[in-house]
Amino acid sequence: MGKSKSEEFTDRQNYLAGVAKAIGHPARIAIIHFLARQKSCVCGDIVDELPLSQSTVSQHLKALKKAGLIAGEIEGTSVCYCLNTEAIKKFKADISLFLDEPANPKSCC
Repeated sequence: MGKSKSEEFTDRQNYLAGVAKAIGHPARIAIIHFLARQKSCVCGDIVDELPLSQSTVSQHLKALKKAGLIAGEIEGTSVCYCLNTEAIKKFKADISLFLDEPANPKSCC
């Protein structure tokens, strides 16, 4: 397998790609959407909301946490999750800036 070329890209490009990869599965979008609707951290209810097994939901939560989009705290024997609102705001701002930058002011089509 070849060497990663991530160092050839800007920090912002690598960041956006990492977050895009983390949200690149419909189950993860569903988790974020579910957490966004809650008024407090969620302990255990996420599995009840998705048509997935506990272990599969845990893998998705791990990916979202690694990307920094959610936070988890151990409370007794369970882990409670909530959105990392600052990370969500940062991604929203960065992706908006990225999409607003014209690649070419003249349309090719």
